[in-house]
Amino acid sequence: MIDVYEKEDVTCVEGRVVRSGRKGGTIYAFLVDGMLIDTGPKCLESEIIPFYEDHSIELVTLTHSHEDHTGTASWFQENRSAPIYIHPKGINICAQPCPYPKYRQISWGVRKEFEALPLGNTIQSQSQDWKVIYTPGHAGDHISLFHEETGRLFSGDLFVAPKTKVIMDSESIPLIMNSIRTLLSYDFGPMFCSHAGYIQDGKRMLKQKLNYLENLCDEVKSLHKEGLPIAEINKKLFPKKYPIVAVSGGEWDSLHIVSSIISDEKLI
Repeated sequence: MIDVYEKEDVTCVEGRVVRSGRKGGTIYAFLVDGMLIDTGPKCLESEIIPFYEDHSIELVTLTHSHEDHTGTASWFQENRSAPIYIHPKGINICAQPCPYPKYRQISWGVRKEFEALPLGNTIQSQSQDWKVIYTPGHAGDHISLFHEETGRLFSGDLFVAPKTKVIMDSESIPLIMNSIRTLLSYDFGPMFCSHAGYIQDGKRMLKQKLNYLENLCDEVKSLHKEGLPIAEINKKLFPKKYPIVAVSGGEWDSLHIVSSIISDEKLI
């Protein structure tokens, strides 16, 4: 199911994935000044195509290559002449048909391969220039988009929620923190998050997330210095086990939060 509404001259396309009557996740695509930012997952394609057909979309910019952001990108190559852009590190991933595990295929659908063009340091929509900011940590090809004149920031999956409880084994908390610090150096106001949607006071919320992660890092490092192994630190700081841990076969786990912090400490 999708809902469409306007915030700060941005058309927000809110997609809600429902499986067997149960809510599976919320994911956003955004349309601003003729530029579509992310395309949602393949499983929502039949719901989102009417939106594409009813709107003028001149180009597509992807915040990263994960399937919940790129699932309907192939539709544009098959039906429109709008170019698709992504960070250079994501081009080969986009060219692969469905390069992700079975449980994610069930959750988000089976994405087709498509051709993407490399993003530079800026990109232009119909009448606006956007700064492309490399913000790795959640994904190696993750970018954010900033429009200086309006102060609008599109943060992809860098925010999602104020408190992170589980991450994928490919993610890095220290890199995420550095990327957040990079974004906080810009004078932005509203933030558009690909899972949380429109956040009016974006800078305050992103600072709140950074504070949480900094405190978490201090706790992990302190416990590690006391001699606690990673598993024990994880059990102490994250006693609750979320269903995604079992469903993903461990690809998602709070354990990866702890291990990425400790791995970073060893490199210092």
